[in-house]
Amino acid sequence: MGFGSYDETEQDNQEYDTDFEDDDGVDTAENTHDGDVEFEFTASNDELLDRLEEIKENT
Repeated sequence: MGFGSYDETEQDNQEYDTDFEDDDGVDTAENTHDGDVEFEFTASNDELLDRLEEIKENT
């Protein structure tokens, strides 16, 4: 076999463990939240940009 080649019989003989228990998963509905989020910005754009420049300089 050359580089990148594979034996097609290996593709047919793959076994997967699909024996899952009900408790093994994650309950996606466990932490659902309904509501609104509001943000109040007290800084001006110039203040925020100045702060961003300070952060960039310190990293």
